[in-house]
Amino acid sequence: MWNKLKEGVSLACIALLFFFPRSLCAQSSQQPNIIFIYADDLGFGDVSAYGATRIHTPNLDRLAARGTRFTNAHTSSATCTPSRFALMTGTYPWRKQGTGVLPGDAALIVPTDKITLPQVFKQAGYQTAIVGKWHLGLGTQVEKDWNNAVKPGPNEVGLDYAFIFPATADRVPTVFLENHDVVALDKDDPIEVDYQKPVGNDPTGKDHPELLKMRSSPDHGHNQTIVNGIGRIGYMSGGYQTRWVDEEVSTTFLTVAQQYIKENKDNPFFLYFALTEPHVPRMPATRFKGKSGLGYRGDAILQLDWTVGELMDQVESLGLADNTIIIFTSDNGPVLDDGYEDGAVTQLNGHTPAGPLRGGKYSIFEAGTRVPFIVAGAGVNSGAVSEALVCQMDVLASVNELLGGEIKPGEAMDSQPMWDAFLGKASNGREYLVEHAGSLGVIKGEWKYIEPSEGPAYAKLTDIELGNAPKAQLYKLSEDLGEKHNIAEEHPEIVKELTDILAEERAKK
Repeated sequence: MWNKLKEGVSLACIALLFFFPRSLCAQSSQQPNIIFIYADDLGFGDVSAYGATRIHTPNLDRLAARGTRFTNAHTSSATCTPSRFALMTGTYPWRKQGTGVLPGDAALIVPTDKITLPQVFKQAGYQTAIVGKWHLGLGTQVEKDWNNAVKPGPNEVGLDYAFIFPATADRVPTVFLENHDVVALDKDDPIEVDYQKPVGNDPTGKDHPELLKMRSSPDHGHNQTIVNGIGRIGYMSGGYQTRWVDEEVSTTFLTVAQQYIKENKDNPFFLYFALTEPHVPRMPATRFKGKSGLGYRGDAILQLDWTVGELMDQVESLGLADNTIIIFTSDNGPVLDDGYEDGAVTQLNGHTPAGPLRGGKYSIFEAGTRVPFIVAGAGVNSGAVSEALVCQMDVLASVNELLGGEIKPGEAMDSQPMWDAFLGKASNGREYLVEHAGSLGVIKGEWKYIEPSEGPAYAKLTDIELGNAPKAQLYKLSEDLGEKHNIAEEHPEIVKELTDILAEERAKK
C-alpha cells in the first residue's frame, strides 16, 4: 500500500503545482503528514463545492478542486460526541453506553487501553496532536478539580500534544487546556463548575438578560452563567483570567495549529484540528461579522473557510505540500436555531444548509450524517468526485492499512480499510453503513432503511425532522435522495435484508 501511495505522489505532482505552486515535487520517502480538519455542525449544503449558492467558500472549493470530493460520506452519528467517539475508536458509539452528547464536566469516554486513531500514528513513529474542540470527556469522574492537572484526557489516548476546550463553546468551563492544565490559571482565583446548581456570584442569562450581547432562544438552556456576554449551559465561578473571548477562539486555535506544524515540519505528524464553527454560540471575529448576509452562522462559515485557507497556505509555504494529506469534513449535519438568536433563521435568505437532503443535526434522515468530505494532497486524485460509501470511523483502519500497524481482535471493530477509496483511486466503498441518531438506519447501495421508533418525529426547539416513525421506512436514494417517499410496503424483501443486517450488527460483541 505504501508503494501505491508513492506512485500516487508522483502522479499528483502536476496537480500539486497548482494546489501549492511553490511546492517541490521531489520524491519523498517520508511517511505522509495527515491533517484531519473537523468542522462542527457544517451541513452538506453549506459549501459551494457541494452546491451552495448563497454563500461562497473559496478555500474549501480550492481544496476540493485539488483533491477528491465525496458525495456519500458519513459521520457515524447525527450529533457531535458520538461522531467523535467513532472517529477516535473505530467503533459505532451506539455499542457503548454513555456516548451521547456530553456535558462540559463529563468523564473521559475514550478507552485508554485500546487502539485509537492517534495511536495508529504513534505505532508508526508519528508526532500526534489535537488542537480545538474535544468533547469526549476528561478525568475519571464528573466532579473534577479544574485548578490542578485534569487527566486522563487526550494525552492518555495517544495525542502527544493537546490544546483544547473541554466540550463545546456553549458549555462551561469556558477555558483552554494545554495538555492537562487550564491555560493562564491563577491559583488565587480558582475555578468552580457545577451543572446542577449555581456557584459563585456571576450573573446568569436567566436573571440578567440585559447583560447579554446575544440573546438565548427560549427553552434551550443557554441561560445560566454569562461569559463574555453570552449565556452558557452550566454554572461557573472564578478563573476570570482563563476565560476565552469568543471572537478570538478560532484564531487562537489556528495560531496554535500553525505553530505545531512549524515545529514538526521535519517529522511525520498527525494533526487533529477540531474547529468550533459553525456550532453555537456563533460569535465570529469582527472582520467576518455581517460579511455573509446570512447572520452569524454564515459569517462563522466564512471564518471557517478562511481558517482552512490559512492552514493550506502554511503547508505550502513550509514546503510540505508534496508529503501532506488534508482531510476535511464535519461531525454531523446542520442546525440553525440551536439556542441563540443570531440571525441564522431570520437571515437565511434562501440558503439551504442541508442541500437536497432531509433533516439535519439530531436526525436519522440523511442530513444528519451525510456531510462534506474532501481529501486532498499527496497521492490523492485531484478534481475528482467519488460516490463511494465511506464513514469517518474508517479513517482509523485505513491509516493502519497505509502504515502497516497492528489492530488487535475486538478493537476498532467497525472501522474498515478504505485507503484507496480515500485517495479517489477506488470507486467501491463500504457494502453498508449503520447510521445513528437515537434510532438506527442502514444504507446499502441505493437503499436506506430506518427502523421503527417511538421517538418524536419532529424537534420543535430546532425545527428539524428527526425521522422517527412507528413503521419501518425504506427509501431508494438513487431516485429519492430527499427521502420523501417511503416505499417499505412495496419492497418487503429489501426491508427484511436490511433488518437482518441491523440485527447482525446489534448481535456483535
